[in-house]
Amino acid sequence: MVQRLMNAPGIGMTSQRTRQRMIDRLQQRGINNEQVLQAMNEVPRHVFVDEALAHRAYEDTALPIKFSQTISQPYIVARMTAEVLSHPAPKKVLELGTGSGYQAAVLSRLIPEVFSIERIDKLTRIARRRFINLGYLNIRCKTDDGYLGWPSEAPFDVIIITAAPPEPPLNLLEQLAPGGFMIVPVGGKSRQTLQKISPGKNGPVIEDLGDVIFVPLLEGVER
Repeated sequence: MVQRLMNAPGIGMTSQRTRQRMIDRLQQRGINNEQVLQAMNEVPRHVFVDEALAHRAYEDTALPIKFSQTISQPYIVARMTAEVLSHPAPKKVLELGTGSGYQAAVLSRLIPEVFSIERIDKLTRIARRRFINLGYLNIRCKTDDGYLGWPSEAPFDVIIITAAPPEPPLNLLEQLAPGGFMIVPVGGKSRQTLQKISPGKNGPVIEDLGDVIFVPLLEGVER
């Protein structure tokens, strides 16, 4: 069913013309990386939202998914993906916060190996089925506490976190390959900033990428 949805030209709010309008909006907002735009155009966002919201899938807005989580707005997904590609040669990426699976799906069109961790097991299972049905076989996902990372698969070129901890989880910098970095929204409900953090000789080097809004990054596992 999902495979047919991906290949079909679509009608109404899931059509290729509607996807192109999303791409046009991204370009208007300053996303000009052609690889990112192509990946965003290829991945069928309507498959990653609840059927009742499919008609809104290509709006530039976050949408609710199950278990009080959200699928990030396309602009944020494109922006964070572009930051991942600022690495000179990213081959292995870790995502914390699988959610619907959309961010991992976009990354999988650009990165050879994508690893993704989700704390809510039912979301992991849903996302895994989507990846298999869409043929995105270079994504591995599991249910675990994201604060722990994925030590057995480290090192990673980039770690991307799609939920906001109150403070950056600097312990995860140990799971980066040389030259790697972490992209993470940091803060509480009132204010969050997207940060790019790299290990440095005298401590972490932090670059502020602007204000964002994400659900909180929580500890533990929910099964």
